[in-house]
Amino acid sequence: MKKVLFITYFWPPSGKATLHWPLKIIKHLPEYGWQPTVLTVDEDTFSQKDESLLKEVPPSVEVVKSKSLEPFTLYRSFIGKKKDEQLIASETISTETKSLAHRISIWIRMNLFIPDARVGWYLSAVKTGSQVLKGSNFSAIISLGPPHSVHLIGMKLSKKYNLPHFPVFIDPWVDIIYYRNFKRSWLTLKLDNYLEKKVMLNSKRIIFVTNSTNEDYIKKYSFLKNKTDVLYWGYNEDDFQKVVNENSAADSSGGKHDFETLVHAGNIFDYQNPKNFWRTLKNEINSGRNIKIKFIGSVGPGIIKSIKEAGLEEHTSYAGFLPYKDMLGELLLASYLMVCSSEKRHLPGKLFEYLRTGKPIIAFGDDNEEVKEILAKTNAGMIYSYDSFAKEFFASAKKFKPDMTLINIYNRKEIANRFAEILKTS
Repeated sequence: MKKVLFITYFWPPSGKATLHWPLKIIKHLPEYGWQPTVLTVDEDTFSQKDESLLKEVPPSVEVVKSKSLEPFTLYRSFIGKKKDEQLIASETISTETKSLAHRISIWIRMNLFIPDARVGWYLSAVKTGSQVLKGSNFSAIISLGPPHSVHLIGMKLSKKYNLPHFPVFIDPWVDIIYYRNFKRSWLTLKLDNYLEKKVMLNSKRIIFVTNSTNEDYIKKYSFLKNKTDVLYWGYNEDDFQKVVNENSAADSSGGKHDFETLVHAGNIFDYQNPKNFWRTLKNEINSGRNIKIKFIGSVGPGIIKSIKEAGLEEHTSYAGFLPYKDMLGELLLASYLMVCSSEKRHLPGKLFEYLRTGKPIIAFGDDNEEVKEILAKTNAGMIYSYDSFAKEFFASAKKFKPDMTLINIYNRKEIANRFAEILKTS
């Protein structure tokens, strides 16, 4: 069995959604001839913790951790939070927060941390990664970003030990959506583009999780043609089976209630705010429907404000972060599922878990043809622009009967098989 070093910043007990793809791919890769070793940070001080995910790490996988110099302790102090107070992702880059401390911290983040605020892990990770690779018979290196500083670690180790590097891009690098509405200096952008191009040139093959991002990068770097692959984010069938089995006996009502629930799972930022749709929801409630809205994850202050202005405050609950199993349970009990893409290249990871539930999906995203195509192909829901009222969704919801045969191609076991073939043939 060939050995592969998997470099990922997020790893259990971090509850970051970003870790679910590597966690499950790593679980299945040995079935296809590849034994992963994981290099990760000793502690993720930003994300919420989900201790239950520790049980999902295969016993056969060696996990090596190294320390990171992170700015988040100083950041908490600078913006007036306590040392152990949880940071909220949707708040840290919100344009609704007007304080001077917040604006200064945003400028520092956008212009001084290149490529990102986790770059303080680089030296430690390279040193520890070298200890893992030295004298060992590894065949490849995989890095998963963001944070994209992880790809710099992968590139350094790749060159040092003459191993093929396979970076996985969950989001774009230089023009990631987080930078929207914030100014970065020309020098920052020049250096960031330089680092991105170096990683691209050094890579054996590059993996993207959306076709649109893949196409965008090929336009930017013509040398990437015939050097990229697309592996969708997908879902994990085993997790759904566990939740279904555990909940079937506990819920004698079969999940039926005297109200309907619209659920959004995952962080939702102020730039993902379908303001007119809240008014449609209010009109539906005024016409006699008993609809409740539930947010799982962090919610931008601008969205909370819009909910209040639409008169939906008493119909809305904010569950905050939930352990992964509990989140899946909420999806399976929902009447409708809502997903918001951040841009035309963004294919939200939650979309695939939504597809697996079989529940009607309402999506929002401007010019996002990829989400539109997937929803249409699987007959799972509809997508609207952010300024749409989406009035016809509720009348059409009963027509959505997802084709589970088509949805099965997004099972991460199938995706791991395709990844193994990429590693093998490269």
